[in-house]
Amino acid sequence: MAGKDELEDLRRRVAELEAENDGLRSEAPAVKRRGNPTRSILSAVALVLAILFAPVAVLGTWARLELVDTDRFVATFAPLADSPEVQAYVSDQIVTAIDDNVDIDGMVADLADGLKGLDLPPRAQTAIGLLTAPAADGIRGLINSTVDKLVASPAFAEVWEQALRQTHSRAIAVIQGQEGTALQLSDDGTLSLDLDVVIEKVKERLVENGFGFASSIPVIHKSIPLVTADAFVLVRTVYQIAIAAGYWLPWVVLALAAAGIALARNRSRALLLTGIGLVASFLLLAAGLGIGKMFFMGTVSPSIMPSGTAEVLFDQITEMMHSVIAALVLLSAFVVIGAWITGRSRPARALRTSGNAAFAKARESADRSGLNTKGFGTALDRWRPAIIVIVIALGVFILFMTRPVSIGSVVWTVVGILVALLLLEVLRRPAGSTPAADGAEAHAPVAADAAEPATDEIAEEEGAVR
Repeated sequence: MAGKDELEDLRRRVAELEAENDGLRSEAPAVKRRGNPTRSILSAVALVLAILFAPVAVLGTWARLELVDTDRFVATFAPLADSPEVQAYVSDQIVTAIDDNVDIDGMVADLADGLKGLDLPPRAQTAIGLLTAPAADGIRGLINSTVDKLVASPAFAEVWEQALRQTHSRAIAVIQGQEGTALQLSDDGTLSLDLDVVIEKVKERLVENGFGFASSIPVIHKSIPLVTADAFVLVRTVYQIAIAAGYWLPWVVLALAAAGIALARNRSRALLLTGIGLVASFLLLAAGLGIGKMFFMGTVSPSIMPSGTAEVLFDQITEMMHSVIAALVLLSAFVVIGAWITGRSRPARALRTSGNAAFAKARESADRSGLNTKGFGTALDRWRPAIIVIVIALGVFILFMTRPVSIGSVVWTVVGILVALLLLEVLRRPAGSTPAADGAEAHAPVAADAAEPATDEIAEEEGAVR
């Protein structure tokens, strides 16, 4: 009977707190209309700027990582050497370069003329004339086969990676507008890579296989376009911004979001709207990449390169950005969920009340088992708001220090925060709570916790009125 009385008393007290909260809420709007709107305006401006700058921060961070970090640059472009589409494209370009610079037909003709001068029988001279064209075609076929095998071999992948690593600093010079670099960025947005190293490798391989004519291949300066898009003209401008703000812009966005939420009168609603806005902005950025891909492929293929090669290039270059966008959408979704749980809606309040009751029972069970945290638990309860802020801030700091952000880092960070908050709720001991022998006193923490959402709302409303 005592337990039922305590439960009825608990329900009555919660109902009184909710009624009082509803009364304050109904009176608050009239007072708010007479208040100074500057705070709300500043909050809205800060949150809108954070949402608008978030995609720019993603682009700036991507540009900084891709263009400044040599390892990241090589990791992005090196896998292209293993792509069949890219290999076929490079092979065609190398063969064309050799054919344009070496007169194979003339070489075979000169050889035939030399043989005819040896005073051979008429039939032999006739045979030599008939074999001239097939010999030239055979040499071209041999060159094609040698180039294809070389480009498909691990040796080409090594040469490709070495060339990327060696020319990365020159690529930075290209973005900065310097001349005399292996990578060239033209004014129309065409990024080209010199094939001098690869052609020299083909020349060496032919000579090693006994084809001495290859030594007559001159030094060929041939470049092939890797990417042609107006976006790379933009990258030149973005690079300057990336160097100065590529690292700090995400923190600026975070600071604007924090300031906007701190200035908001209804912080949970402000956080909810911010999360929704971030999800929308990142999804728009992803849609923009899709449109950019179609524009890119329409620009470069088939006039510059096959559509398959263009698609592989674009997907490889933007692979990291797609991963980052997916991770940030997931993070924003977690923010939306967290904001809803801490909101003022009746389902959210009911969920918090049920959670508080569950944690109270868990603490009661632990106390009965002799696992009472005593003074330590009381201190945790006293510093609970500060601990929550510190845990969340630490998680955000760790997440933002992880570049690039990935889905795995987002999930593990959120899991870590949740585990820390769950331990806090289990270990803390609200002031005045003691191990209950008969179970009656154990309802007191439930009452305090159940009333917490309502009292928090009352405090917010009173602050707004003041």
